[in-house]
Amino acid sequence: MTDNWAGVEEFLDDTLGGPGSGKFLNLLTRMVDAKRVLEIGAQDGRSTVWLARGVGPSGRVVTLVSNTEHASMVRSDLEGAESAEAVEIVVGPAVTTLHSVRTDDDSSFDLVLVDAVDENSAQYVEWALVLGRPGTVVVLGNVVRGGEVLDESSSDPAVRGTREVLALLASHPRLDAAALQTVGTAGWDGFAVALVVE
Repeated sequence: MTDNWAGVEEFLDDTLGGPGSGKFLNLLTRMVDAKRVLEIGAQDGRSTVWLARGVGPSGRVVTLVSNTEHASMVRSDLEGAESAEAVEIVVGPAVTTLHSVRTDDDSSFDLVLVDAVDENSAQYVEWALVLGRPGTVVVLGNVVRGGEVLDESSSDPAVRGTREVLALLASHPRLDAAALQTVGTAGWDGFAVALVVE
């Protein structure tokens, strides 16, 4: 009987906020048939690989990394991965590199992953609106932060930025959004998903 449960704990951890949350991103990418994906804030290439597999060989993933060390980690994880040739890595702080992001034919992104939820998160979502279109899906990670996001008096810039972006998601007329809490190997956290509606 215990054999039936082999791997279930790992699966739940991976699906609900752990390292394997990339599988969720892959499924979401395929569900919306995304061919152009923007990833803001990759620290390694795990999610990038899952997104690249989701868009397939004819798709494109543009991933923004803050420094050359993170770029090296992304490149290392992409080595030998199918669809790796579909990935473009842009190095530098996202608040400055987003100004230069465009797809080859100036088309909109179908999915935007904001993995760098910090004091600039609201700016990232505003850029997702500029670079997206009605129907674009925006995913934000790390929006619960062990419950710290509920602390209105927090001086932590990441918590304050998360509170600001959640307020933006709740009030922006062009976005319809929901946030979910997760528990897994990453601890108590969560993610938000938004749809650009106009």
